[in-house]
Amino acid sequence: ARGLRGLRPKQTTPLNAMVLIHCKGKTEEHQFLFETTVDSPVSTVVRELVEIHNLRLRIFRLKVEGDELASHGPCRPPDKQGLDEDIQAEADGVATQERGSTYVKDPNGKRDGNAPISQVQTMLRKALDDAACAASKKQVAQKIVTTKKALLDAIDIIRGAVMISYPMGIPKWDPVRLDIESDETPGNTPSNVDVLDPNTAQLWWAGKQLLPSNKLSVHLGNNEKTKVIAKLTKKGNGPPQREAPVSAEEQKAMMAYYHKRQEEMAALERNQEDDYNNSAWANNAALKSHFS
Repeated sequence: ARGLRGLRPKQTTPLNAMVLIHCKGKTEEHQFLFETTVDSPVSTVVRELVEIHNLRLRIFRLKVEGDELASHGPCRPPDKQGLDEDIQAEADGVATQERGSTYVKDPNGKRDGNAPISQVQTMLRKALDDAACAASKKQVAQKIVTTKKALLDAIDIIRGAVMISYPMGIPKWDPVRLDIESDETPGNTPSNVDVLDPNTAQLWWAGKQLLPSNKLSVHLGNNEKTKVIAKLTKKGNGPPQREAPVSAEEQKAMMAYYHKRQEEMAALERNQEDDYNNSAWANNAALKSHFS
């Protein structure tokens, strides 16, 4: 853990006089800020956006699987995952393997239970949390630009933390090792269904596709201080659906307000009493009393 002390992925990049793209995907989680120039080719911008998008997905997967690694150790072989070790050993008529002091049984039967010591667990979780923070959508609200280098640095720190946690290495089939060592490839499995291909992905702004053969200035103009909200999609998906004018939280607040107002108006209609005459504003002698 001493070797990683003081290391933390850089999360902040100052906002310069450049084109600021608020890039969004198909869900609320898939959004980040990106800086470029109006002279950049659209094809280059799309490739860089896709690389950051895929790296963020990679970090999200590492966060989930890395926490499991810290809690329950490396993955068991694929053909033994989901099987209870004790029941399997009893059925085979063999003794269970000797377990260390840090053994924590995985209730899902996916991992072997050989977790690292608590201090190393803390170090590994911190590396995972820092990486997840660097890739979080909260960076948008904080006006922090996400860069490829910052995300790669975060993954490198996770790699070092895993090496310290398991000096002998983790199995080649462990999802943590796969995400640390391999790049993303698009597919139809749950783990990579959102991964985009940088060669075919499309960028949309104001309901129109930004053509790869053009420079950004053709679509956005020559002002380097431009800020736009653009969306990445897979090829063939067509233009992305327009966003609702208000967010789900704002809509809930509006509905709650109007419902409360309806109840208040209904209560006023039901109230046929003249008790309002006792209010200060209904006193005809209030002005005279004030000056007397």
